[in-house]
Amino acid sequence: MSSEYQNGSLQTTIKNTVATVQFGHPASNSFPRQLLNLLTLEINELSRNTAISVIILQSEGSKVFCSGASFDELLEVKTEEEGTEFFSGFAHLLNGMRSCSKIIIGRVQGKAVGGGVGIISACDYVFATPESAVKLSELAIGIGPFVIEPAVSRKIGKAAMTEMTLSAQEWKSADWALQHKLYSEIHSADTLDETVENFAQKLSSYNPEALQEMKKIIWEGTEQWESLLFERAAITGKLVLSDFTKAALVQFKK
Repeated sequence: MSSEYQNGSLQTTIKNTVATVQFGHPASNSFPRQLLNLLTLEINELSRNTAISVIILQSEGSKVFCSGASFDELLEVKTEEEGTEFFSGFAHLLNGMRSCSKIIIGRVQGKAVGGGVGIISACDYVFATPESAVKLSELAIGIGPFVIEPAVSRKIGKAAMTEMTLSAQEWKSADWALQHKLYSEIHSADTLDETVENFAQKLSSYNPEALQEMKKIIWEGTEQWESLLFERAAITGKLVLSDFTKAALVQFKK
């Protein structure tokens, strides 16, 4: 499957029983709502595909994995309902990833901010490079990482999530992310693709039923996310309308 629109893209390739899903956007691989929806639909479709046992999730380019929500679309939000709908896009994606019947491997080749960190947190196993620093910058623009917080806290713990959130202007290194279990392994950019490919093919050689049962166990205790993440989207949807956030978004775009 391949989709391109308004300078954004989503492409899926399949090799043996491994599906590689690649998203991209010229604005640092950010997510306008339509691209977010397409990725969610693709994850859901692959979850139902009995010929697939493993998913690799990756992005275009070499410097940035994902910069989170589209600032252009955030500036266009005029009502709480529109704000809630926009941030519900991340809620749908995270729920889709956690409930997906396939193991999801993240390939993180560069920096990640905000929602990008949430997506990494929702992967089951993550390969990164030494350049893959992370940051939760939401407080700096007057909102907070409310929707992605459950995923981030589940992966790195509440204390580390708090540290990231309150130091909103500070990049955490790839080594920090590895130490706190956001990343599973770090490899050089030259060897990243080969390492991910080998791991995915090896994983896909295991009993697919065992992998599906393991996926359920990995995500035990997150059933409440079906409602929690949308409650969090409503909080963000309200805050994004504040004068503080509007002014901060304009400054960030400059």
